[in-house]
Amino acid sequence: MKTATLNELAALVHGTVIGDDQIQVTTLNSLTLAEPGQLTFINSAKLADELAASKASACIVPADFTQANIPLLQVENVDLASARIHNYLLEEPFQATGIHDRAVIGVDCFISEQVSIGPLVSIGDRVQIGDRVKVEPGVVIGNDVQIGDDCVLHANAVVAERCILGQRVILHHGAMIGSDGFGFATDPQTGTHVSKPQVGTVRLDDDVQIGANSCVDRAAFGVTHIKSGVRIDNQVMVGHNCVVGENSILVGQSGMAGSSTLGRNVVLAARAAVGGHIHLDDGVMVAALAGVHNNQKKGAVVGGVPAIEVKKWGRASVAFARLPDMIREVKRLRKELDSLVHKIRPSSDTADAGK
Repeated sequence: MKTATLNELAALVHGTVIGDDQIQVTTLNSLTLAEPGQLTFINSAKLADELAASKASACIVPADFTQANIPLLQVENVDLASARIHNYLLEEPFQATGIHDRAVIGVDCFISEQVSIGPLVSIGDRVQIGDRVKVEPGVVIGNDVQIGDDCVLHANAVVAERCILGQRVILHHGAMIGSDGFGFATDPQTGTHVSKPQVGTVRLDDDVQIGANSCVDRAAFGVTHIKSGVRIDNQVMVGHNCVVGENSILVGQSGMAGSSTLGRNVVLAARAAVGGHIHLDDGVMVAALAGVHNNQKKGAVVGGVPAIEVKKWGRASVAFARLPDMIREVKRLRKELDSLVHKIRPSSDTADAGK
């Protein structure tokens, strides 16, 4: 188990230590679960009482938090520092176990000696696999696939033929890279559907992570491109010929229809959907359950179906919830108006008769 002093961790995240900077910790844990010898974290001074009751040996805190009965590591961004420290403490040197006897390897492959390939892995022909790659049991890799250094393919992931993975790519359990895109033409005479061949591929750049049971379709022609640093959650759908810009985030059950494109640092919240051939520019944020049907400019924040500016959508949602009451009020006012009209009309008729 790796240990580190608080001083070493402060250097890692550019933080400041208050108290004993030589105290050693082994891992990061939550405020309530942390044990002696472990490091914990808080994001707010409101948690000071909980920290006082914690068994942790040290705590990562915001820069303006100074008072506690244990050593503190002050940082500007607690979440970011905690993530970096946790990864550092959990990091283990790669151990190359080689290729398991029960793995199936095709012909003309180039596989580094520094790999760990588990049982029941199926690797096609002419596959290239770089250094320090871990392939867990049940993974299927198609013909002519290229996999860069330091990738991890968790159990039952699939990389179909001719797809390319950069360095440090992580595919979680059941991820599907390179399935056929959803393309077909319908015969108007018979109503039958004729599938369009999907002859393109998928490219995942460096540091991409694909969640469990997510699917990235191959292009009809050309490339479906997931650019560097992208994070795709579980059960996400990316259609054929899509482009996902650098460091974008696609949260669980969100989806992109074919040929839609995202700029850099775009966020699709849970179950958000982007229609086909639509572009979301850099920094666009789409609220959960939203449906985007037109292009969005840089930095736009939208929600609803069809998606509109999120504040306007919020006001519209409030108004929508009030519609039943408003309808009742309109009916009541209509009855009062009808009653007033009924009272006015006879006097008007009498006045007309007198003339």
